[in-house]
Amino acid sequence: MFEQIVRTAEYIVWSFGIPVGEEVIPFLVIALLGTGIFLTLRLGFIQVRRLAHGFAVTTGRYDDPDEPGDVSHFQALTTALSATVGIGNIAGVAIAIHWGGPGALFWMWVTAGLGMALKYSEVTLAQKYRDIHAPEPGKARAWDGSVSGGPMYYIERGLGKRWKPVAMFFAGALIATSFLTGNGVQANTIADNLLHEFGLPMWVSGLVTATLVALVILGGIKRIGAVTSVLAPVMAVIYVFGALLILALNYDQVLPAFATIFKEAFNPTAGVAGAGTGAFLLTMMWGVRRGLFSNEAGQGSAPIAHAAAQTDEPVSEGVVALLEPFIDTIVICTMTGLVVIATGVWDDRVPTELALAGGDRSFIEVTADGGTTRGATAPEQIDVADGKQPQTGVTFAWHEAPVDSFFLDAGHQRPFTGTLYPREGRAVAADGGEHTTLYGLAAESGAPLTKLAFQRNLGALGGYIVLLSVLLFGISTAISWSYYGDRCANYLFGAKGVLPYKLLFVVMHFVGAVTSLATIWTIGDIALGLVTFPNLIAVVMLSGVVVKLTSSYFERRPWEENAEAHRKWVETHRKK
Repeated sequence: MFEQIVRTAEYIVWSFGIPVGEEVIPFLVIALLGTGIFLTLRLGFIQVRRLAHGFAVTTGRYDDPDEPGDVSHFQALTTALSATVGIGNIAGVAIAIHWGGPGALFWMWVTAGLGMALKYSEVTLAQKYRDIHAPEPGKARAWDGSVSGGPMYYIERGLGKRWKPVAMFFAGALIATSFLTGNGVQANTIADNLLHEFGLPMWVSGLVTATLVALVILGGIKRIGAVTSVLAPVMAVIYVFGALLILALNYDQVLPAFATIFKEAFNPTAGVAGAGTGAFLLTMMWGVRRGLFSNEAGQGSAPIAHAAAQTDEPVSEGVVALLEPFIDTIVICTMTGLVVIATGVWDDRVPTELALAGGDRSFIEVTADGGTTRGATAPEQIDVADGKQPQTGVTFAWHEAPVDSFFLDAGHQRPFTGTLYPREGRAVAADGGEHTTLYGLAAESGAPLTKLAFQRNLGALGGYIVLLSVLLFGISTAISWSYYGDRCANYLFGAKGVLPYKLLFVVMHFVGAVTSLATIWTIGDIALGLVTFPNLIAVVMLSGVVVKLTSSYFERRPWEENAEAHRKWVETHRKK
C-alpha cells in the first residue's frame, strides 16, 4: 500500500501532464522549459552575451576579500557543480540515448542553454535576498557559516511575509531530498559498485564514505568549498580525459556522430527501447528531461551554495552560476554522449545473463504492425521455440528492449526451447529442466552502457575510469547536498538545528549504503519535484528584480574597481 502511494505521488509530480500521441509532456517539464524560455527572452539571451564575463569572474581576478561571504566565486561554483555533476552525467545521458536515440543529446544542449538563464536568475536572487549574520565573538563554530541564502529566503523576502509558509515548505522538502536523493542514494550507488567490482561488503564502504563525508561537512562551508575546489576539477578532468582519449581513438567516427545527433534530433528512428516508434516527441522529451534534471536549473538547490559567495554584487555570482549548465551538460554530458554514439554501443546487443525473477527485466507488447507498448504486465507464460519468442503479443525484454534469442549457456551454443513463467521467475525447458537464469543478447542502459563504451576501447582501464568517476561523483554530491540541507535547517530551526542535521546526514549516508533504496530514491525525487514549482513561481514573479539588477551591474561595471582592490590585496600579501 505504501509503495502504491509512492508510485501515485511520483506519477502526479513527474508524469502528469498533457498527452501528445502516445507520450505525455509532464507539467513539471513544461514549467521548467517555459520558465527558461521566458527568462532567456526577458534577459536578452544573457547566457550568450555574458558567458565570457562569467568565466572572467570565476578566475578570481575580481575577488575582493573585504566583501561579505564565506567562499570565493570559484569555490561556490565548484560546490554547486559537485552536487550537479554526478552519476547522472554518466548514467542519465546513456538512458536518454537508450530511449530517445542519439538525437536526444541535441535536446539536452537546447535545455542546457535555457537552463543557463534560469540558473543565472535563481542565483542572482539568492544573492540579493540572502541573510548575512556575524557570529558573536568567541562563539563562532565552523559549521555555522556567516551566510544563508536560497529560494526560501527570496520567496519570503522577495514576495512578502505571507509567502513564508511556502518558503518553509520548500526548506522542509529540500531537507528530505538531501537525506535521500542527495545522500543515501549516492552512498548506495558507491557501495553497490564496490561490492560488484571488488566484493567489498556494503557496510564497510558505507562506513568509510560516511567518515569521509563527516570529516568534510563538519568543517562547514569553508571546508566544503576547499575540498570541492579540488575534487570537482579533478573528477571532471579524469572523466573528460578518458572520454577524449576514446574519441581520439575513434576520431573517424566523431564527425559522423555529430551528423547522427543532428539528423536524429529532427527525424528520429528513436532509441533502442523506443524502436518502432520513431517519434520526434519521444526523442525531444527524453533529451529535455535528462537535460533539465542533469543541470538542476530551476530546482532551487544550487542557489544555496552560490549565496555563500564573497561578493556584494548579486549579478557577479549570477554570471558565475550560468556556467554550471554549460559545464555540466554542454561539456561533460556531451563527452558521455559522443563516446556512446561514436563507439557504436548505443544500439548494440551484448551477451547478458538474464535473471528471470528481477534484474532489469521488463515486458513489451508488440502489435502486428510492429508497434510496441512499454510497461506491459508480465504474462502468465511465454512460449519459446528454438530460442525465439512470438513476434507479437507480450514479450520478455531487458531495459525495455526485446530480447531476440534465449540460450541455456553463456556461450550461446544451446538455444532454449520451452516456456517462460515470468510471474514465477522461472523457465521450464522441453526436457523438464527448470531455470531461473537464461542467456542472450540484450541492450544495456545507464551507467553500464557508458562503462561498456569505455571498456570497448580502453579495456579494464576504461572500466576503472568510470568506476572512479562514480565514486568521486557520488561522494562530492553528498558533500554538497549536506550544505543545501543544513542551510534549510538553519532557516527552519536556527543555528541550533545545523549540527543535529549534519549528524543525522552522516547517519543517513551509512544507512543508505546498506539499504535497498528503490522506494527511498523515488520519495527523494518526489520531494525535489515538489520544491521546483514554488521556486519557478518565485523566479518568474521576481524576474523584474533580476532585470533591474542586471542593467545596473553592467552599466556601473563594478568589477573594474574590484580588479584594482584584488591587485592591491595580492601585492600586500606578497610583501608579507
